[in-house]
Amino acid sequence: MATMDLELKQGVHVLTLTNGENDNKFNLDVMHEYLAAFDEVENAKGNTALMITCEHEKTWTTGIDLNWMLSQSPAGIEEFKQALETMLYRLAMLNAPTLACINGNAYAGGALLFAATDFNYMRQDRGRICYPEVDIKIPFTDFMYDLIDNVPNAQVLKRMSLLGEAITGQQAFDAGILDALYPMDQLQNASFKFAKHLASKDRKTYTTIKHGLKRHMLKWQKQFVQ
Repeated sequence: MATMDLELKQGVHVLTLTNGENDNKFNLDVMHEYLAAFDEVENAKGNTALMITCEHEKTWTTGIDLNWMLSQSPAGIEEFKQALETMLYRLAMLNAPTLACINGNAYAGGALLFAATDFNYMRQDRGRICYPEVDIKIPFTDFMYDLIDNVPNAQVLKRMSLLGEAITGQQAFDAGILDALYPMDQLQNASFKFAKHLASKDRKTYTTIKHGLKRHMLKWQKQFVQ
């Protein structure tokens, strides 16, 4: 894959985003890479977990490559939108535990990716989470509203969504929407240790409970899962 690498390590599927020079932005090819990675995790036998991390020290992902999208035809934009929502749905409902290891900014589509994972660890001293859609004049879709409902603090979600506020990792942790904070030199090891713990859970039972907790999203299954 051109913008990410998937590796199985000690029972954990580690997906490392490698396009940091372009802020790990989303385009159609990138969506296809995510979906191919999810195929591999979904089809793996036995218990496992998925950890999404990256190589860049400043940015996890800033979401859609707007310059790329503006160069697309209306049909191309619609194809990308379908692929993006499919990717996010499949991550949110993946048949294995998921963990985001966020070592930098998670903006826009990156913050949607954050909302789609089960657990989130973040760098303590750097990086923000932000939904800038109100300021860039790109409203959420109906599916995305259901996705961000997974963020477990309605007051913080309201301010992030309606004001476009960017919050630090410490603010996110204090608001209860982030599971752990670590210094940069400890983040990867701590995240991987927790991912191994997640991978020890019975996969079928875990998935059943996760789908129950996210049952408001099951209505999208026919649209996004073939």
